[in-house]
Amino acid sequence: PRQLSGGQRQRVAMGRAIVRNPQVFLFDEPLSNLDAKLRVQMRTEIKELHQRLKTTTIYVTHDQIEAMTMADKIVVMRDGRIEQVGAPLELFDRPANLFVAGFIGSPSMNLLKGTMRKGDKPGVDIAGTLFPIGSGNAAQDGQAVVY
Repeated sequence: PRQLSGGQRQRVAMGRAIVRNPQVFLFDEPLSNLDAKLRVQMRTEIKELHQRLKTTTIYVTHDQIEAMTMADKIVVMRDGRIEQVGAPLELFDRPANLFVAGFIGSPSMNLLKGTMRKGDKPGVDIAGTLFPIGSGNAAQDGQAVVY
């Protein structure tokens, strides 16, 4: 095994798991020690393997690109708590909170702190510039918001 490359060792480990015919695969950061080119190749192989075997796969990663490209469903966790569960595009388009919004996507989402302004032209004041919003917003005048 020492003479095998990181990618070869990864394939051997996956092959050993497959022949056991498990009900669930657990991959814990399986690509973390591979170079960028091999990571892309292994991502493709793991996705194809999942589709061919139709076995439930739990894939643990800190790399949101891996999660977004490989998952049917993503569970975003922080400090051992679930922040949001959903399809990759659901998390990207409608993050449940600021943590998910800042975590999903590369580059990460721009989050700007501002203050609500109501009146004739409702909007969000960010560093002295008023960004118009619809009148149906429930925020109060003077309320701190993230835009």
